[in-house]
Amino acid sequence: MLLAAGLGTRLRPYTLIRPKPLFPILNVPLLHILLDQLVQAGCKRVVVNCHHLAEQIEAAVEGRPEVILQYEPEILGTGGSLRKALPLFRDEPVLVMNGDIYHDIAVNRLLEYHVAAGLPVTMAMHDYARFNSVHVLDDQVYGFVSDSGADREEMLAFTGIHVLDREVIEQIPDTGFYHIIDLYEQLAAAGRVGSLRVDGCFWRDIGTPEDYLDLHRQLIAGHRGNRSGCKSGGKAWCISERAMIGDDVKFREWGAVGPGAKIGRGSLLTRCVIWEDVNIGPGQQLTDTIICQDINENEDR
Repeated sequence: MLLAAGLGTRLRPYTLIRPKPLFPILNVPLLHILLDQLVQAGCKRVVVNCHHLAEQIEAAVEGRPEVILQYEPEILGTGGSLRKALPLFRDEPVLVMNGDIYHDIAVNRLLEYHVAAGLPVTMAMHDYARFNSVHVLDDQVYGFVSDSGADREEMLAFTGIHVLDREVIEQIPDTGFYHIIDLYEQLAAAGRVGSLRVDGCFWRDIGTPEDYLDLHRQLIAGHRGNRSGCKSGGKAWCISERAMIGDDVKFREWGAVGPGAKIGRGSLLTRCVIWEDVNIGPGQQLTDTIICQDINENEDR
């Protein structure tokens, strides 16, 4: 199950225009990057839930035979979404992935580990200081509160990728919103939540505009990721072959320009991500920003 229903409040105003899983990464929507990863790992059925700007998610997955779309009129949380999707799952472990993370974690390895370990839940964990808040010792999760008394060395970050057995989903109340961590806390206290460390993976959350821009910086600087959306611009800028670039436009440091975007003559772009079909008027000077709507000559920059 790929979770794509969130409101993305920390990314406003951009998420008022587009749901977070459809934000382009090097000109390719994150949702498609994640779905391609799952298909390559052998997943033949992927439930994608949607709520906020659901029609955009629906349009994005049209033509993807592996996707089963689950529309949710209200926000259900991870637990509530899984419980609603229960009839769609077979009697086998379910892999769950957040739709707002970019990563290179081998999910098939996580699935194999889960089956071999024999616990009903397995969480992919790593040492990521900014988000370390889960008490992990050896190969088990013991708690989810950073001030639980655990040594700092025992705190890890949850990647948002986990595997759980159908029996766990059946324990979730069928009554609307439910936070899956509430159930995991109970199971962890009973020694029923396993952990697979994935230290060394490339993993980034795009929860804020700064995070989203910085992901592009890291991908371009490290020459990583799927660059199918990059047709020109060298190593520092990912520029679609369908972008229209005016005379004397300068690109500094790094950034991306999506298909159909028009950059007016004499503009200067530094550390920017330009979404598709955006029209930037001539002479604009833009720095450290996401451009998702037209910018004309007389508008504030």
